[in-house]
Amino acid sequence: MQVRISSGELEAIIDQRGAYLTSFKMKGKNVITEGQERQTRGGMAILLPFANRVKGGRYEWKGRVYNLPLNREGNAIHGLVMDKTFQILFRDDREVRLGTELRDQGYPSRLNVEVNYSLRSELRCTISVKNEGDEAPLVVGTHPYFIVKGDWRISPSKGKRCVMREKIPTGEMIDFNITQGDYDDCFYLPGDVILSSNYSRVKISKPGMDFVQLYTGIPGAVAVEPMSGAPNAFNNGIGLITLASGERREFEIEIQVSLVEEG
Repeated sequence: MQVRISSGELEAIIDQRGAYLTSFKMKGKNVITEGQERQTRGGMAILLPFANRVKGGRYEWKGRVYNLPLNREGNAIHGLVMDKTFQILFRDDREVRLGTELRDQGYPSRLNVEVNYSLRSELRCTISVKNEGDEAPLVVGTHPYFIVKGDWRISPSKGKRCVMREKIPTGEMIDFNITQGDYDDCFYLPGDVILSSNYSRVKISKPGMDFVQLYTGIPGAVAVEPMSGAPNAFNNGIGLITLASGERREFEIEIQVSLVEEG
């Protein structure tokens, strides 16, 4: 089932499967690419309890080895909630809150997950995670594909790039100036990020989510993926959160849009 919310010039559609943002429009024009059956190829997917890759789908926690489902590259990718059916906990014209419980043999605890979408003059996505079991590792992220036309720019353009080997961070970070190009890379970019092109200007506020994965593999779009930790954090510890039993954490992404192309 899909839920539509709207406020003024903004409209969003959220699918209960994965609490997935399948559509976000301003003045009837798409801000993000339309959602796809494979959620990380369009729209905005919710990524947890890990974001992007876990090398070999394998990690050790508290002396026990856990194994996760693998992709074609032989890694685990993009978390464990995309195929979960979320229940609608609250809804009105401008807001919807969805929830699910995450239990998985590849994860050492049980999580209560809530995702709240609201529209005012911006889109706000709040992700709440409560640990209902034993102490556990956590990384939270989102995967929005923003439509771009012509040249695009990221601000701030100067950040730290994670040195990658086969799409897995080595642990080294280097100074890097982000210019238009091809990316499937992780950056340390604390604070707000602005993506501008001839189509729109999008400001992404992401307190507590200091890492950003940039991905340009879909023509006409740039994925700007806020994350609380780096890829493979379950093994390398970069940005990893240790969630105590009974602890709740909240993560918020706010997207403010101004259209450049009005036609």
